[in-house]
Amino acid sequence: MLRNLGNYLNTKRFGAKTLSAVAVSLFFAGLLMSSGLNWTAPSVAESQPTVMPVGGDQPTMASPFTALAKQLTPAVVNIKVSKVEKTGFPGPNVPEGPFGGFFNHPQFRENRPVQGAGSGVVINANGTILTNNHVVEGAKEVTVTLADKQEFKAEVVGRDPKTDLAVLKINAGKDLAAANLGDSDQLQVGDWVLAVGNPFGLGHTVTSGIVSAKGRVIGAGPYDDFIQTDASINPGNSGGPLFNMKGEIIGINTAIISSGQGIGFAIPVNTAKPLIPQLVAKGKVTRGYLGVNIQGISPELVAALKLADAKGALVADVIPGGPAEKAGIKRGDVIVGFDGKTVQGSHELPAMVAATPVDREVKVIVVRDGKEQQLLAKIAPLDSDETASDEPRQPAQGKWGMQLQDLNPQVAKQLGIKADQGAVVVGVQPGSPADNAAIQQGDVILEVNREPVKSVNEVKDLVAKAGDKGTLLLLVQGEQGKHYVVLKG
Repeated sequence: MLRNLGNYLNTKRFGAKTLSAVAVSLFFAGLLMSSGLNWTAPSVAESQPTVMPVGGDQPTMASPFTALAKQLTPAVVNIKVSKVEKTGFPGPNVPEGPFGGFFNHPQFRENRPVQGAGSGVVINANGTILTNNHVVEGAKEVTVTLADKQEFKAEVVGRDPKTDLAVLKINAGKDLAAANLGDSDQLQVGDWVLAVGNPFGLGHTVTSGIVSAKGRVIGAGPYDDFIQTDASINPGNSGGPLFNMKGEIIGINTAIISSGQGIGFAIPVNTAKPLIPQLVAKGKVTRGYLGVNIQGISPELVAALKLADAKGALVADVIPGGPAEKAGIKRGDVIVGFDGKTVQGSHELPAMVAATPVDREVKVIVVRDGKEQQLLAKIAPLDSDETASDEPRQPAQGKWGMQLQDLNPQVAKQLGIKADQGAVVVGVQPGSPADNAAIQQGDVILEVNREPVKSVNEVKDLVAKAGDKGTLLLLVQGEQGKHYVVLKG
C-alpha cells in the first residue's frame, strides 16, 4: 500500500501543507498497524439514517411527526371572531395637523365591525373547545372551522381573563375527534413538542420544536407560569394546542415576543385542568384565597433573614382575619410547601392557592427562625374585587439616604394603616442605598431588622443599634402592599 501511495505522489504536484497532512496520516496509520489495532469505517447501516420506501423504489426519510400530525390535526379548530370596536373618523379626508386629534375624539368615533382569528382544540367529543380568552373576548359572533372545513357557530361558555383561558361549545350533530389532556408537570426542558394552529389565517398548520424553558414569568397576568418553546408560534396560533410526543395537550399557545424569533409561550395544561369544569358549569372561576402578601427572596434577604437558600415565598404581610392568620402563619415566614407541593419560588404559590377548592384544608410548610413548621389552613374564596404621600419632596439625609417623618392621618388613610404605626419616607437621595433598594417617597417603614417601629425616633434608635453593619432589613408598605427590603451601606 505504501509503495503504491509513493508512486501516486510522484505523479502529482502537492503543496507543503498537503504533504505534511499526508505525513501525519501515514504516521498514525503506521502507529495503528504496529499496535495491532484494527480500524474499520462505520457501515452504511450505522452512518445513514433509517429510511422507509414510500410509493415506489425511492426511499424517503421517516418523520417522527408524520403520524402525530395525522392523528392530532382533526382535533384542532380555527376560530373566526366578529367584534364591534370604536374606530376613528370614518371619512376619507381626515384632516392632518393640529385638528387631526379633534376628529379622533370619542364623540367622532363610530362602532365598526372587526374580524379576528385564532385557534382552539376540541377536548370533548361533545364539541367542547379550549382556547384563549383574548381570542374571543368581546366577540359578537364566533365561528369554528373544523379540519374538514365544516363551519359551526360557537357559544362562549366561560372565560377567565386572569389565566387567559376560555371554553367554547359547538353542536356538530356528531361526536368530534378530541385530544387528551396531558401532564405539563412531567414536561422537561429539551422535550420535543408540536404546535398546531391557524397562523396568519393560513388554516391548519403544524410546527415543531422543543421546550426551551419552564416557569416563565412574562408579566401577562397574576398567574404567569409559561412554557417557553421554539416551535414556531405566530399571530393566529393563539388558543391552539401544544402537544407532546404522546399526542397529549401539554399547553395552550398564548403569547410571542414581537422582537424575538423562535420564542413562544404556552399556558401549562395543568393550569387549565382545574378551571375547565368551573368554566363549563358556571362560566367563571372561583379561586382559593390564603390571605398573605408574598415576595421573592433575593440573595440579600437570604443573608438578612439567615435562610439556608432562596427557595420558597417570603410572607411580607398577613391579612387580618384571613385563612393564613387563622392558621398561624406570620410575617417573615417562608412558605416552602403547600398542599403536598414544593414551593420553589414566590411566583408558584399564587397559582397553587388559586387552584385549590374553597373550604379545603391544606397543609402549609413554613420556615420560621430556621426551623420548618407544618400548619393547617382552610382555603377561603377569593374576592375578585380585591398612594403615595402628598408631602413635598425634601432633601434626604443620613447614611441610608432617607428622610422620614411621623405618620399623619392623611397618609395613613391613603395607605390603609393605623396612624400610630411607622414612619413615612418623604425624601430619597439619588444613588443612596434607599434609592438602590427602590424605596420611594410615600413608602412607610414598619419594621427595622425585624423589630416594629411606630415613629421616626424608633427608626433612628434601631438604626443606631445596628451600628456599622453593612445591611439594614426593612419592612416597607407602599401602594402595592407590604414587602421586605434590604439596604446595603
